[in-house]
Amino acid sequence: MVDSDDSFEWESDGEAEPSSAPASRNMDAAGLSTLDPNGRANGEAPPNSLVEGYVGMGFTREMVVKGIKEIGHNDSNALLELLLTYKTLGDEAAGNCSTSGLIPRSTEDDDDFDFENWDGDDNADGREPNSDGSGHEDFLREMSEKDNKIKSLVNMGFPEDEANRAITICGVDAALSVLVDSIYAAQAAGNCSYMNPSEYEVTDRGFDSFGGRKKARLMEDSKKKMKRYGGGAQGSRPHLDGYHGERMPLPYPMVGFNLPTDRLRSVTRSLPKQAIGPPYFYYENMARAPKSVWMEISRSLYDIEPEFVDSKYFCAAARERGYVHNLPIEKRSPLRPLPPKTIFEAFPHYEKWWPAWDHREQLNCFETRVASPNQIKQIECALARSTNPPPITVQKYVMDQCREWNLVWVGKNKVAPLEQDEMEYLHGFPRNHTRGVANTKRYKCLGDSFQVDTVGYHLSVLKDMFPNGINVLSLFTGIGGGEVALHRLGIHMKTLISVEINEDNRRILKGWWDQTQTGTLIEIADVKSLTNDRVESFIRRFGRFDLVIGGLEGEQPALFYHYSRILNAVKSATTRI
Repeated sequence: MVDSDDSFEWESDGEAEPSSAPASRNMDAAGLSTLDPNGRANGEAPPNSLVEGYVGMGFTREMVVKGIKEIGHNDSNALLELLLTYKTLGDEAAGNCSTSGLIPRSTEDDDDFDFENWDGDDNADGREPNSDGSGHEDFLREMSEKDNKIKSLVNMGFPEDEANRAITICGVDAALSVLVDSIYAAQAAGNCSYMNPSEYEVTDRGFDSFGGRKKARLMEDSKKKMKRYGGGAQGSRPHLDGYHGERMPLPYPMVGFNLPTDRLRSVTRSLPKQAIGPPYFYYENMARAPKSVWMEISRSLYDIEPEFVDSKYFCAAARERGYVHNLPIEKRSPLRPLPPKTIFEAFPHYEKWWPAWDHREQLNCFETRVASPNQIKQIECALARSTNPPPITVQKYVMDQCREWNLVWVGKNKVAPLEQDEMEYLHGFPRNHTRGVANTKRYKCLGDSFQVDTVGYHLSVLKDMFPNGINVLSLFTGIGGGEVALHRLGIHMKTLISVEINEDNRRILKGWWDQTQTGTLIEIADVKSLTNDRVESFIRRFGRFDLVIGGLEGEQPALFYHYSRILNAVKSATTRI
């Protein structure tokens, strides 16, 4: 039961849903805490079975030992990627999956290598290896401190894999505030690598190509977080007061106020008087945007509680999003026909090649890019060199890649990204909706779009309320996910004012509109050009707007300001007219 009188209580701490994203990998450096005096990874001998497992995958024993010496063997993903990199750099011919042409071998008889007495050091400088037993004690003490750091970060709301990755990069002796900055640095940079915050330097030349203004903002926030965490190795869990970058506590399961399959759950909410529609508004953002972002969105939209939904409950792919809206939540109905809920329901032809050790039933959230041919080649080479079934280490590597990039099995030991029309299908769009633009742009615009079945379920309450059609103001329209949902619901759009800056997206929407709609479409490129006076002129011309819909990805306060501004302009002009 959700009972929201006038405002959403932000101080309540919900249970965070585990992230479905795979742990990111970095193969460039071992953590500072795992380095011996020569700069190599911690000197414990690797298990012989571990080395044999990698040798069985087609890597030379010398290469495996070299990789373990460089980064250790705790992170099997990072080690396997490093070995693949060694192999790629050593291969003279592209497309060759053999191990010929690798780094010259310095050990004539690999079978004579003594793993039991291996100390992780070549002893090249003539120094005697540590023999007083203190190394083992230091290792145990270091592992204990690492566990405590991970526990502290997890208690703050960070996933364990992100905490472990930050410690690997920054070192176990790094202050808790530095580890927090490392995690946020990766998020600010917009990639999957966890970087040491010292790499985020803002020079006098302005902003470089890796992070830009986000990096500058990150460094400014660093001082604040230092104070919050005490600037030392230990810190207490912060209160959920919405400081910059803090994660939003999310419900688990992420099912919103209700689902089409709900029969017993009773959910009610009350809205502030000034929020009651029409006009109805509907705003989407990433569920895992910082809590401060959600607080600002909610505050600007009448303190309405966000409805957090994972689209995996509507289709065969996950998509965690939050929606702030004033729509009724009773008498919702799903789009018909109901979409497939599993991979094999959606694409039964893939089952033929699907290995028994790939237990995925649904896909992860679609990204705006896909795996490169080289990444696909690395996976196929790893599988070609393995037994059937592959060793656990290979399975883990392959599954991490398949989950990260939403790869599907299209042949024996052969994976591939989803095709664009398959993504359209899973997102609820008609076939060829995005056709006509470059393939890379199709992936990007689909990755940024609404999931039509999810949005359609929320918008379904409008059908009985507006039997003669509606006027829609769509901000940051993208490729028209909200509009496709209204169309599939059978809701006629008399007028659509669409604001979308991307030319390809506008062309996609225009092409779909011309094929399916009879109403009036007006496309505007720049949201800043939609002034309050222009909003009022549209209302005088077409009548009131019944729905103001929009959405953004992540932290874009300047753009959200325009959504809030325009919504207020709509309400004010409607009242005057």
